[in-house]
Amino acid sequence: MTICKNQSALIKGGLITLTLLLAGCAKQADKSLYNWDKYQSTVYQYYQGDKVGPEEQIASLKESIEKSRATNKAVPPGLHAQLGLLYANTGHTDLAFQEFNTEKSLFPESATYMDFLLKNKGSVK
Repeated sequence: MTICKNQSALIKGGLITLTLLLAGCAKQADKSLYNWDKYQSTVYQYYQGDKVGPEEQIASLKESIEKSRATNKAVPPGLHAQLGLLYANTGHTDLAFQEFNTEKSLFPESATYMDFLLKNKGSVK
């Protein structure tokens, strides 16, 4: 009788262990807080110089913002600031200021840098 109880307990323990292992292997849902989309590649392109023009980069970042809204995810930190820099570099100072203020309101920790850009009319050398 004790052997049957021990075997039963061993089988139950094995089944529980197997269940936990299989649950750990299951595909996890995307738990990312932000929709990074093309943001990182666009910033990389920005620092590559003239390989991709600012208009294409602006379009890519605006598309990322729209995808973020569509998927109900937040825009990553820095995206609006990068978009503002691109606008400033293309002579759209009013749009640049709008993006800097958006970045500042979404990410208050960026306020010092955004205020610096606003004060210097978005120009960074």
